[in-house]
Amino acid sequence: MTHQEKLRNIAIIAHVDHGKTTLVDKLLQQSGIFRENEHIEERVMDSNDLERERGITILAKNTAIRYNDYTINIVDTPGHADFGGEVERIMKMVDGVLLVVDAFEGCMPQTKFVLRKALEQNLVPIVVLNKIDRPNARPQEVVDEVLDLFIELNATEEQLDFPVIYASALQGYATTSPDQTKSDMKDLYEAIIQHIPSPWADPEEPLQFQVTLLDYNEYLGRIGVGRIQRGRIRVNEQVAVMKRDGTVQKSRVSKLFGFIGLNRIEVESAQAGDIIAVAGLGDINVGETVTDPERQEALPLLHIDEPTLQMTFSVNDSPFVGREGKHVTSRKLKERLLEELETDVSLRVDETDSPDAFIVSGRGELHLSILIETMRREGYELQVSKPEVIIREENGIRLEPFEHLVIDVPEEYMGAVMERLGARKAEMTNMVNHGTGNVRLEFLIPARGLIGFRTEFLTETRGYGIMNHSFDSYQEYRGELEGRRQGVLVASESGTATAYSIEGLEDRGVMFITPGTEVYEGMIVGEHNRDNDLTVNVTKAKAMTNVRSATKDETTKLKAPRILSLEQSLEYLNDDELCEITPKSVRLRKKYLKKNERDRHEKQKSYS
Repeated sequence: MTHQEKLRNIAIIAHVDHGKTTLVDKLLQQSGIFRENEHIEERVMDSNDLERERGITILAKNTAIRYNDYTINIVDTPGHADFGGEVERIMKMVDGVLLVVDAFEGCMPQTKFVLRKALEQNLVPIVVLNKIDRPNARPQEVVDEVLDLFIELNATEEQLDFPVIYASALQGYATTSPDQTKSDMKDLYEAIIQHIPSPWADPEEPLQFQVTLLDYNEYLGRIGVGRIQRGRIRVNEQVAVMKRDGTVQKSRVSKLFGFIGLNRIEVESAQAGDIIAVAGLGDINVGETVTDPERQEALPLLHIDEPTLQMTFSVNDSPFVGREGKHVTSRKLKERLLEELETDVSLRVDETDSPDAFIVSGRGELHLSILIETMRREGYELQVSKPEVIIREENGIRLEPFEHLVIDVPEEYMGAVMERLGARKAEMTNMVNHGTGNVRLEFLIPARGLIGFRTEFLTETRGYGIMNHSFDSYQEYRGELEGRRQGVLVASESGTATAYSIEGLEDRGVMFITPGTEVYEGMIVGEHNRDNDLTVNVTKAKAMTNVRSATKDETTKLKAPRILSLEQSLEYLNDDELCEITPKSVRLRKKYLKKNERDRHEKQKSYS
């Protein structure tokens, strides 16, 4: 066994929005990777448009920097619970982690989730308290919180003796003391070199390389990214791929890539400890082992998180089909969903009795909404149903997924939030009052109870509340939950909405559309004040008359409509409703567009 003395493999883990990607930015910039005149984007590791717009990391990505004579491989991981499956697998690629914690917010649900995964793999942690320059930062208290979290997660004595680095990723400095301010990240580089062990492996043993991440290239096909656990690998070498089902497939390595900065560089060979990308392995999947064809030995399969939420994706059959999108057929929809399976291992696609509908299962609402948003930007039109949790059955007992929910709210809204969560079968597990006017509440809640709760929560707390959640466990089914309280306003005619008709309906509820919006029969145009649905005509124009009126020239003043985003639309859906998604529009509609069909269906339901 030998050390690769000058190599370090680390992952950066944190709760969403605690500053991982900005920290990687500064590490890359200060390592001298970029030319002086090279234009560098902010959050350079967030490479796709959705990541940039939302300020979140969706896909794990790796980079490598040079510091003095050392090569440091860094894997930036997603911070949101819906992409937690990526984090779990990445722990197999590295020898240590940088746990980034906000110096004001402290430990959050996802901090606990990612840290548990790291400690289970016996990785060496370095704690980075980020945003230390914020005026309300509380570094000493947060260090104590982190220590308590380590103890709660049964960390070993060696892991409890973690070094702490105080940083401001935005200002580009890291230091070993909260009272110091420096001009660079040198202290963090030094901590990585000093505390993270170098890979310990044998390059002379038979090859073992496990695929942890997938990429796809239309010329090279699937590309497996992972770490060589032992041995060497070379271009054009024949290897054996040990599949998840136990079969063995012979392949030839067509390309090998190493990493430096943001670039993949072609290499001829790599050895134990290196993180590389390999092309030419056919339909390789996550967790499968690439090994020596003469001496085959598989590594333990990686656990892939099971989906907890599912939706039906179907072909758009509304009266406006084909107006805004390029891809509208079931063949195109199926091809696109199967293409997504090439790189997203937490996703599952099942066919239904109808050739126009597919059941798509994922890790949460955000996971599926990111897929939908990506598809609409590519020119797809589709319809999706209300998100539903996946119920399991074990030993005759129905089990459903539960989430660990953490809420920060001003004290005056605490009662209203607790009342709303009580109706959704949530159980409070902890309450912390910091004495600052804000209260932190922790709950265990069925995942079903969180569907549609965010909009309600923001309304109840006037936008001052913050909620975060992560998957906890499967527990016994808790029975029926109350659905949406309000009914909807449904268009009775097709045409263009007018200000005159919208003004006449304002006392009936809140509108989702503006004058000039094209509508069709069965489209949802607003929320009713009462709990029943109401069919309304929003296309009626004011009758022309030759009689003069004192109010003739008055301008119509309408209340501001509630324009729903894609996520809000998905949360808002009821069982008998669909969300129509096109490249330019997101519309809510009834499954049955004609009122007599809806009434007939309701009667059949009540009889059964």
